[in-house]
Amino acid sequence: MSVRYLKPIDNGSRHTVCLNREELWKGRPDKKLLIAKNSSGGRNNTGRITVRHRGGGHRKQYRIIDFKRNIRGIKGVVERIEYDPNRTAFIALIKYSNGVKNYILASTGIKVGDAVQAGSGVDVVNSNAMPLSEIPVGTSVHNIEMKVGGGGVIARSAGSFAKLLGMDGEYSILKLSSGEIRLLPSKCYASVGVVSNLDNKNLSVGKAGRSRWKGRRPSVRGVAMNPVDHPHGGGEGKTSGGRHPVTPWGVPTKGKKTRNRNKNSNKYIRR
Repeated sequence: MSVRYLKPIDNGSRHTVCLNREELWKGRPDKKLLIAKNSSGGRNNTGRITVRHRGGGHRKQYRIIDFKRNIRGIKGVVERIEYDPNRTAFIALIKYSNGVKNYILASTGIKVGDAVQAGSGVDVVNSNAMPLSEIPVGTSVHNIEMKVGGGGVIARSAGSFAKLLGMDGEYSILKLSSGEIRLLPSKCYASVGVVSNLDNKNLSVGKAGRSRWKGRRPSVRGVAMNPVDHPHGGGEGKTSGGRHPVTPWGVPTKGKKTRNRNKNSNKYIRR
């Protein structure tokens, strides 16, 4: 999948870099795999804003993705590759030999007509899912479970993957995109390959309105506020805050480590 540079016929298209979707399905998604998705505008059940800079945006329907890869031992065929407004990666509609259809995360290089399968003992090829214990060392994997049978939660966004470094007893050693090296139970399932849409990092929104279409409202810098509104606010003239960057509530940001040192799961993190 490539990117498109729009002709600069106006200010909105001057810096826009968008996806070239010629290879994607141009029709509607499978109706049986859709559910309603209500927009919260960043509000909780009492109506208070708990997530800032959210609201508006185009209406969406949620595509039900099979992160657990529950249909095991049955071969499926890729019917089409689709765009999903709820995630950065593309999704693939799989039709299994028993007639069931499911969406899965599309991996890089997957094409219409390719065969995919999940289960123990399947071939180690692109988009197949199997336990970590059956995957060769050095393989790139995505959609990785953290709990056996819990469904994939690691490496699901566009272009992400983890590298299988080896085995340690009942655990597998993986290196994540962040550089973290951690242990996961070898019975956890993972899909082979790299998540699709590698060019997502090269996109440029181009104008503020396109962010509003996505439900993202403007973000105001703390140094532009008054002291009553933000710890960076106030001062004569333009300032840079004069302290380590913090949130409006004083919590350090920009790389400051805030993870609890005594967390139980720390023993599974090697580095």
